[in-house]
Parts: sequence; C-alpha cells; structure tokens
Amino acid sequence: MSSLKRKPLVVVTRRLPEVVEARMRELFDIRLNPDDAPMGSEALAAALREADVLVPTVTDRIDSGLLAQAGPNLRLIANFGNGVDHIDVAGALERGITVTNTPGVLTEDTADMTMALILAVARRVAEGARIIPDDNWDAGWSPTWMLGRRITGKRLGIVGMGRIGQALARRAKAFGLQIHYHNRRKVPVQIERELDATYWESLDQMLARVDIVSVNCPHTPATYHLLSARRLKLLKPEAIVVNTARGEVIDENALARLIEAGEISAAGLDVFEQEPAVSPRLVKLARSGKVVLLPHMGSATHESRTDMGEKVIINIKTFMDGHRPPDRILPSML
Repeated sequence: MSSLKRKPLVVVTRRLPEVVEARMRELFDIRLNPDDAPMGSEALAAALREADVLVPTVTDRIDSGLLAQAGPNLRLIANFGNGVDHIDVAGALERGITVTNTPGVLTEDTADMTMALILAVARRVAEGARIIPDDNWDAGWSPTWMLGRRITGKRLGIVGMGRIGQALARRAKAFGLQIHYHNRRKVPVQIERELDATYWESLDQMLARVDIVSVNCPHTPATYHLLSARRLKLLKPEAIVVNTARGEVIDENALARLIEAGEISAAGLDVFEQEPAVSPRLVKLARSGKVVLLPHMGSATHESRTDMGEKVIINIKTFMDGHRPPDRILPSML
C-alpha cells in the first residue's frame, strides 16, 4: 500500500468529533456522514466496494455477506471502537483485509459509567431524579421513603477482569466494596494484591455469593448469554446486575423475567441485545424504578471519542505507510 500515489479513499460511517474529521480531511480522501444516520446494508455494501479503508462503528454489522461484496481496493477496516463483534473479523482476514480497533482509550470513562450505574441502581438515583420535576414531592422527606441499598461492604463480582474490569475494581475498592472476579485466567498476583481481589474459577460459584454483578467482558461466541437464565437464577434476590459491555452477554428476557418476579432486585444496563431496540419489558421495569437504562453512553465523553478518533487515524496512516498498524486484530484474539 505504500506505493499508492493517491490519497486513500476513507469512508466513515458515522459522524466523528469535529477535530477528528478535520484531521482526516487533511490526510485522506475522505467521505464523511454529516447526517449521522446509520448506514443500511446497501450503503455499507457500496462503501465496501469503493473504499480503500472503511471506518465503521458498533452500529454497522459487517457480516460475511457484506464482505463478499467488498471491492479489490478495500484493505483495511479501521473500527471506531474497542469491540469488533459486529465485524466478521475472520472473514475479513481470509480476504486479506486487516481489521483494527481502538483499545485502551475508553477504559477510564467506561469504568466511571459502570460505577455510576452501580450507584444509580443501588441508591435509586434515576428514580429519585424524576420526583421533583414530576411534582411528586408534596409530602416532603420521610424516614422510610425512597430507601436504597448501601454499597459499602458489599461483594462486587466482576465478569471479565481486563482493562475496564480492573479500572472498575479500583473505583469500587475506594467505595468499600469487596472485589471478586471471574476471568479466563487469573490476573497477575500484584494486581490481585493491589485490588484485594478474589479470583473465582467457577462463574457459578461467584454469582451465588456476590451482591452486585458487573459485566465487563467482550461479546464473543463463548460469552453469548454467558449470564444465562440458569446462571441468573443463582443470584441472591437482593442482587444487582450491571452491564456496560455488550448486551448479548446477558439473556435479557431471563433477566427481565427474574426482576419482575422479585428473584433479582434490579439492574443497570447501558447496552442491549438488539440495539437500538430495547425490550418493552425492560422499558416497563425502568418506568417502575426496577432498572436504569442508558443509551450506550459508556465511552461518551469528548476526551474518549477524540482519543478513539486519533487511534483510528494512527492505524490508517501506519497501514498506508506500509507498516503494521498498532491496534490490528490478530486471529489469536478472536
């Protein structure tokens, strides 16, 4: 690709921060999406046929059918985001198309949002925030009204102890939570000591003993419905479930059913199985104060989205200069 004389045609599927788009205009032959409307399959197929580089986001499902329509010039899919479960990475690699992501830069912001959801659910923050604007505070303060749950001293079970899981654990420890985690493998001993973290090889055993569960693992075939109906039933009736990773990791219907039945206390969800569609059962539970629903806001800060864009640019520029991009996805990562 280093012999390419013209600027590479880079197609960006959604609006990016202005500073990122401005830099892309300087470096590439860029095709932006000023309306920010999600591309349909036909528009994505057209982009794949024409582009040298595609910059998709989590809203773009690039499956084998779309990849089969890719043009001969497409050599790089530079994903704007950490997760690549919406891309058929194996199929892309088979076609000689490199895939990159933007790891690391959204860690702190997603951990912040996860902690915010834990607090919001335990202390009924979202429910309480509606009371005064809705003019429902006529009786004023009462000793037994709007009671939530203390989190200090409770057990937090983190499912997935990668960058975000560890960042969450640091925050949670400061709030007095006991840290427990399940992961494919134990983290280094020095990290366990720093976090006072207890490793559970058995996810089932951990779920049965914790008060709060936070999902922080990626969505892969192995983690689809990792929190299945059977596993969700292992939780205490007072337990809280929080998910800022991917909706597919939890069986949403089972979660809603168990909350409706009082077998799980509440949940805080930033991601959903069928985004942007959200289960009507979950919406109903949100209106009744049983769950807090956010519109995929985990990495939604100016700083995070700008940093993600800069990583995309670095990956494209490095690749077009004939070098290996720093954030390429390897088969061993899948």
